[in-house]
Amino acid sequence: MKPWILGLTGGIGSGKSAAASHFGSLGVHLVDADQAARWVVEPGRPALTHIVDRFGEQILQGDGALDRAALRTRIFQAPEERQWLEQLLHPLIREEIRNVLDEARSPYAILVSPLLVESAAQRQMSQRVLVVDVPEQVQIERTVQRDQVPEEQVRAILQAQASREERLRHAHDVLVNDRDLAWLQREVERLHEFYLSLQGGQS
Repeated sequence: MKPWILGLTGGIGSGKSAAASHFGSLGVHLVDADQAARWVVEPGRPALTHIVDRFGEQILQGDGALDRAALRTRIFQAPEERQWLEQLLHPLIREEIRNVLDEARSPYAILVSPLLVESAAQRQMSQRVLVVDVPEQVQIERTVQRDQVPEEQVRAILQAQASREERLRHAHDVLVNDRDLAWLQREVERLHEFYLSLQGGQS
């Protein structure tokens, strides 16, 4: 029987990666949308050739890999370039995610994506949505500590992501991650037991 798909999301610094990794250690098959986005532009993949054709060789690093910072700078200045890039990459990322999910042998599989709420296509792939949620101040403190970046930068990222309210509106389940890692892992184990009892992700 094909596994049903749980979409796992949360804002920056919410702990969604820690939650995902604990689900993984329980034997749940995971696919990470961010990783899929990186795979599709690796050297030798057709997408990278298209990007170089469009933006020129200066978009590459010395080793032939994509220079993400240079590309970000280019597309932030020109909305039409960003649109072009999204039209090129989004179908490829979707296909990559599908391929990885098709390999799943666990009763349910997880699509981990920071943009699950913003991306209708990714949301449609999921039968159920779990949001890892924390108060905004906690998100900011954790991210500043983890990435050693200024608070303003974290606030700017928060502004660009879906609002907490918007994410919670799409949630079937919410894991409030405002305690320690041991507590988060116990919550994941509790949800895992519940998810194993579900048919097709619906309770």
